[in-house]
Amino acid sequence: MGCETPDAGTPRALLLGSLRLQQGLASPSIAALFSGERFAPEPLTDGERARLNTANLDGAPRDVAGDCPPFVLPELEAALGDDLIPELKALARRAPLDLRVNTLRGPREAVLPALEGYGAAPTPHAPQGLRVPVGADGRGPALHVEAEFLDGWYEIQDEGSQMAALLADARAGETLVDLCAGGGGKTLALAAATANGARLIATDGDPRRLAPIHERLRRSGAEAEVRTPRGGKMRTDVLTDLDGTVDRVLVDAPCTGSGTWRRNPDAKWRLRPGSLATRQAEQATVLDRAARLVRPGGRIVYVTCSLLPSENDDAVAGLLTRTGGAFATVPSADLLAPAPASFREAVRRTAHGVQMTPLRTGTDGFYVAMVERRA
Repeated sequence: MGCETPDAGTPRALLLGSLRLQQGLASPSIAALFSGERFAPEPLTDGERARLNTANLDGAPRDVAGDCPPFVLPELEAALGDDLIPELKALARRAPLDLRVNTLRGPREAVLPALEGYGAAPTPHAPQGLRVPVGADGRGPALHVEAEFLDGWYEIQDEGSQMAALLADARAGETLVDLCAGGGGKTLALAAATANGARLIATDGDPRRLAPIHERLRRSGAEAEVRTPRGGKMRTDVLTDLDGTVDRVLVDAPCTGSGTWRRNPDAKWRLRPGSLATRQAEQATVLDRAARLVRPGGRIVYVTCSLLPSENDDAVAGLLTRTGGAFATVPSADLLAPAPASFREAVRRTAHGVQMTPLRTGTDGFYVAMVERRA
């Protein structure tokens, strides 16, 4: 067979590296796949076997070891510190399949038996979460065709997103606005958290993103008023009547999505400095709109699925500066009060909020901060 190894960057070398580093397969398991039979790749060379047994990423540049664009490394290191490489490796692993049980239909215990055949078990932190194992190919079962899903018993939602909605601490009797509602995942969670006892308004700057929310509301039994803005030159603000009256605004802000790289690994390589600047401008705009909505004593809950401080703490700091002391950060101890002790111990605390990560909390990389209007 010879002792040669494939040139770096060839399809064969990339496949071998992926099987060893990404899938975690040992050399004998990889050799069994490379049998040369039928459509299988040609057998491993002696050199390939040696590399599989001895090669590692020790001493590799950080962007190589962490498999990420070099230009975001300074920000990621600021957020993750000594955990930079372990966190980036966790971001490269397959994401789990998480569900949020809809308590408007019933408790988690009521639906769990119907999903036990899929290996469903309670999530580590979210009180209404279930986790279903995925296959080696990263695919989970087609739970969206199950009768319980069609009857609104659960939604597919990462545990981090569930925890973000939990930390919003929505309460019955309040007026709530989900300002970047999109397809409505967090709108549904807020409705369930308040048992439909709040006045809940959902909207989004892009009316196209709201399209799925109507069917999801119907299926779940959640009650929310959906305000769809016109697009184009006829665009209007559909929330002006609520200015200064809202108790709580959830801002699930547009971001680069660096916290979801384990679900969208190609996204990291499409990220450009210019796109980061665009997201930052959008975050400032939506936070400023939220600031006009809340009443004195009202709160803004700022959420991203990003690990970059420029989209997280820096965005909150920008709002505090622009509003000239009208808002103050809610301390992390108060923000985390609704969460279980396991989560409070695992999550990272930042200058203005908290940061979830795959390594620490086992979730996507969500950031949550809360600010309160003083006057």
